[in-house]
Amino acid sequence: MKDKTDKVIEILHQKQKTFFASQTTQSTAFRIEKLRALKKEINRREKDIYEALHKDLGKSGFESMTSETVLVEKEIIKMIKMLPLWNRARRAKSSLINFPSKDYIIPEPYGNTLIISPWNYPFQLAVTPLVGAIAAGNTAVLKPSEFAPHTCSLIKEIIKKVFEAGHVTVVEGDASVAKLLLQKKWDFIMFTGSTAIGKIIAKAAAKNLTPTTLELGGKSPCIVDETAPIGITAKRLVWGKFLNCGQTCIAPDYLLVHQSIKEKLTQELILQIEKAFGKNQQDSSDYGRIAHTTHFKKLKNSLQSQNILYGGQTDKKDLFFGPTLVDNPPLDSELMQEEIFGPILPIITYGEQKEIHLILEKRERPLAFYVFSKRKKFINKLFNRYSFGGGVANDSIIQFANDNLPFGGIGHSGMGAYHGKHSFKNFSHEKPVIKRSFWFDLPGRYAPYPKSLSLLKFLLKNL
Repeated sequence: MKDKTDKVIEILHQKQKTFFASQTTQSTAFRIEKLRALKKEINRREKDIYEALHKDLGKSGFESMTSETVLVEKEIIKMIKMLPLWNRARRAKSSLINFPSKDYIIPEPYGNTLIISPWNYPFQLAVTPLVGAIAAGNTAVLKPSEFAPHTCSLIKEIIKKVFEAGHVTVVEGDASVAKLLLQKKWDFIMFTGSTAIGKIIAKAAAKNLTPTTLELGGKSPCIVDETAPIGITAKRLVWGKFLNCGQTCIAPDYLLVHQSIKEKLTQELILQIEKAFGKNQQDSSDYGRIAHTTHFKKLKNSLQSQNILYGGQTDKKDLFFGPTLVDNPPLDSELMQEEIFGPILPIITYGEQKEIHLILEKRERPLAFYVFSKRKKFINKLFNRYSFGGGVANDSIIQFANDNLPFGGIGHSGMGAYHGKHSFKNFSHEKPVIKRSFWFDLPGRYAPYPKSLSLLKFLLKNL
């Protein structure tokens, strides 16, 4: 079976190499035509997408629209509008050393790309990077997660309807299929998922010196000081943390709350949870489910010996895991070692600012960083002191919605960034080109070289 799959992948890989070599994707008009066709097909299958997301993750139609399909369509619309501008050569300032010359930066596609996407936002995190790859003129093999089978299957249908196999193809399968794909030589790889798998991707890419973008995660902290208004802070935290049942890479992973407001904030968090999803969240049509049993078990195990302030209800058969608040978990416990990636929110108390730093300075750089405070100096001090993928003051996860901002991590939370123009740049090589005239050369350029170096040194340093 492995040999058969490998043969299919090899044939597909050759098809994509042939298609790219034909230079069909070099045309801006061709790229726009395909993006328009993709948008049309997504619109046509919108209800099917919502149904697939509900089957895979229990998502409501509203959540599927706002966190999945709308973001993809927004990305496509921007690419169509801006591609004629972004995909042209840009003049760069010339150097007098090369006088006379005209200097340019020309965006060009990498070539054959591999995109491996996750299960938590299985439509949006698969198709948004793909839009960038297409807009930049690449071919693409998309490997969605097998843990969102209904969405994966639907994406394959949509892509097959719009694209030739040599241009864009979806490959279904588990980790063994991903491993076979990584054995091929790609011109660019983009992966969204865990840090552990990101290291495997990076190692595989390094064998061929293949450039990569890794969108990973980490334990994104959220600091709430004593000046934060309790009501709106709790409301925004509940929304950001429990969206998609907590399975969001930029969700607040844990709270660092000033001791003077800890009790009030906890009570308000409970109030906002029940306002949003009712007292029995399993009956709420707006509350999702855990994607698969392995992750469900991991989340449940992480609660062992923890002091649960609220929630903790689970139903393995339904993959229901209720919103859960945990009081001051030990920092060396399983809950505080890895990204939670679920509806569990640890609440850690601090008294002085130095206690915040003692916790944060020992952790890897996270994908997101949140601060709730009315004190601008406090916010700026934290933003300037710590390194992270992206930060927000007085709200959570909204950075993802602004396609004018680059989205990506740093260190253990990833490398590279995308969204909007950053997606186009992510999948493009910026090629510098200089066009010179024949009629002038800088004196002293050729041997025999001048004996006095002072004038030449001055010119080289200042021209």
